[in-house]
Amino acid sequence: MATARKASLPPHPTFCEGIQYFGAPWPEYERYARRPAISAGQGAVAEPTAPEAVYQTLLAADALRYLTLQVTGSKASGHPGGFASSAEAYAALVMLGHTNIITEVGHHAPGFYSAMFLDRSLEEMGIRTVRELRERFRERHGLLGHLSGAIPGILSPAGPLGQGQHFALAGAYLHRDTLFPFTLGDGGMGEPYVLSALQHFHTAYPEITNFLPVLVWNGYSQEHHAMVSTWSNERMIAYWKAHGFRNVYLVDARDFDDQDQPGAYVDSTRFTHARRLAFTRALLEAMAEAASRALGGELTAFVVKQLKGAGVHASGAKAHNLYPQHTLENDDVVEALKRRALPPEAWQIVRTNFERAGGGPAARTSVTERVLPLAPLGALPLVEHAVGDKQVPSTAMGTLVAAVGKADPRFVVTNADGNEASGMRNVSDALVIRHPTPDALYSQGPDGQVYEPLNEDACAGFAAALALFGGRSLWLSYESFAINGLPIWQTVTQAMAELRRRTPSAVAMFTAGALEQGRNGWTHQRPEVENHFAALMRNGNVYPLFPCDANMIQAAYEWALKACNKGIVITASKSPLPVRTSLAQGREAIERGALALHESPGTGRIVVLAAVGDMSLLPVYDAKERLERDGLRVRIVAIVNPRRLYRPGDVHWESCAEPDDTFMNDDDFNALFDGDALVAVSGGPGAVFEPVWLRSRAPRRDAFVWKRGETTASPAEIMAFNGLTGEAIARRARALAEG
Repeated sequence: MATARKASLPPHPTFCEGIQYFGAPWPEYERYARRPAISAGQGAVAEPTAPEAVYQTLLAADALRYLTLQVTGSKASGHPGGFASSAEAYAALVMLGHTNIITEVGHHAPGFYSAMFLDRSLEEMGIRTVRELRERFRERHGLLGHLSGAIPGILSPAGPLGQGQHFALAGAYLHRDTLFPFTLGDGGMGEPYVLSALQHFHTAYPEITNFLPVLVWNGYSQEHHAMVSTWSNERMIAYWKAHGFRNVYLVDARDFDDQDQPGAYVDSTRFTHARRLAFTRALLEAMAEAASRALGGELTAFVVKQLKGAGVHASGAKAHNLYPQHTLENDDVVEALKRRALPPEAWQIVRTNFERAGGGPAARTSVTERVLPLAPLGALPLVEHAVGDKQVPSTAMGTLVAAVGKADPRFVVTNADGNEASGMRNVSDALVIRHPTPDALYSQGPDGQVYEPLNEDACAGFAAALALFGGRSLWLSYESFAINGLPIWQTVTQAMAELRRRTPSAVAMFTAGALEQGRNGWTHQRPEVENHFAALMRNGNVYPLFPCDANMIQAAYEWALKACNKGIVITASKSPLPVRTSLAQGREAIERGALALHESPGTGRIVVLAAVGDMSLLPVYDAKERLERDGLRVRIVAIVNPRRLYRPGDVHWESCAEPDDTFMNDDDFNALFDGDALVAVSGGPGAVFEPVWLRSRAPRRDAFVWKRGETTASPAEIMAFNGLTGEAIARRARALAEG
């Protein structure tokens, strides 16, 4: 299209410093690029069919390709190919003023960074020139290899496939007048639940359609053909329509090919200039119509079909990433950069359009760049249950959850397993399960605040994304099934640690732990997920909480509602259990990390029984009775918030956007855990005890923890199967104390 020239020869705008090659002006440049297509004071092109709009959209697409390849080539690392095939689609969205763009594809990161550079968002992190863009790519304090909310203008993290729709749905739910396009790769389209999650959301919220899936159908995955590469266009359209999409726009580059390229997928950058413009015009017009329909109440999807790697150093799966040889001196990279080189004046046109699109740089205009105002909750209806009573912890929390939903109409509870089965029918009764069929017997109706897609990925994804985007939410699950939704919850909590703004914490509550699920066998007895949360504690902003009764769980949820930028998991039972603490003691335990529930009077040898959980206290108190009858003193310590029990140097708290440096001091820790013997007891695995093992000075220590599930008739039997009996605990504690 143009003959490339060394960048040092012509004059160029300051931001272009670092561009290696400039090209000659395109044909009819003076006619269609004399002034920006987005006028001053406007946020989008006035008319998508105008030749100037089409011409400059194509300029923007090539600018994105050039920067994507040069940035990745500067480190001989990164992924240019997937984004390259979507460049016209991304440019069209920007030129149409829709800049709240999300992706699930972490490998599109260099393309998104290039866009944030062009609209000047990256100036907020000191990146003002292409040279600085190159230098900061894939550096610790720069542009991470996969998208992060720490980057100005980026709405959400990306990397694990099958997650982008959750962020788009959360954005659409919270901001009904804004379009949230999200790009989806055909290599990741086969990830579980993407289309079914969209379909369930549309069934539950038929009035919310202001999100736009943009499928980048380029025929290839990371290292091979995509599994949908053999589909016809008709089959692809039918697939989306079968999932409820009324409108499916598919723009196929092959329809514009004038170079006789082989195969079903072609590279539009190989077309003649006129055919490139025709392809871009078709795409821009279709995108404008798709966006209008999505904002107008019709479920709409967009598909751009173009060969992976269009316009960069290679094509197909070979374009997916760069290898060590792909430096900026590599012949393939050099030739690709020269083909995409633009004249200096074109770079200025593109930049001006990008910084005007959507009303200004994404770093200032994206919905996630400001704190979302929240409805005031007022005083929570806390109930002080009498010590010694038996109450259901999950039901006690449910009362508070219902109150939050009544005070905050945007609050959403997600649950795949049913609140009633978790002892939280009060939540469904108060907030109503969202369903198009009204039925009071099942507490369901079309305006409910309880979202039940029977899919933990969809539950965790929507709840976590709502929190990331600034709204209140709660993910409820059985502990045994939580692992199916954990990947996106972990992604979001890590993003919260990096955010440049405050946001409500991602809160989850898991009921029906392994000890309550004996009759269901091992499929419902999988508490190993607690080990995962234990490992995440060292991130600095993840807090697994183990309240020991119905009063303490209220204190735990009260604390979670006030916390910012944290991931908080409350694990509790759905069975009636003894109330052992007051509300004040519950608050103290959550804040300090642990609480002494009992200490035998007198002097002499003392055994510390450190327990995690509520039901696990049953054999612990049984062991206490046995040990005291033998003349030993016993201190029972409830480990409630183990993150607080680490030492400051154990946790990366200082690297978090909202740092929390509260840890139990040595004197308080020793007062709780010093003894002649220390026995830790949990109905789950043992990783949550790590901070105790690191700091304990007890000369002899042991642990009773979960081993494996089995089909049993009662909680006592499953505990006995795992060795969690008062007799066994007492026997071992006695041996340690006397040893």
